Amino acid sequence: MCLAVPAKVVAIDDLGENATVLLGEVKKSISLALVDDVQVDDFVLIHVGYALNKVSEEEAERTLQLFAQAGVIR
Repeated sequence: MCLAVPAKVVAIDDLGENATVLLGEVKKSISLALVDDVQVDDFVLIHVGYALNKVSEEEAERTLQLFAQAGVIR
């Protein structure tokens, strides 16, 4: 089973190829190679270090709440 997790983009490198995302208190560097037009404060689904697509803030929050209820994240 594959799991993509929504995270907020907090920084993007000068070339627009990589971003730093925030998930809870964890910051992670990810690739933006698969998604166009990502900006700081956008939410993206991440899987194995890649942003797969953008999602709305509401969808991200709903998904994170479900993950927390299932005990997948805190």
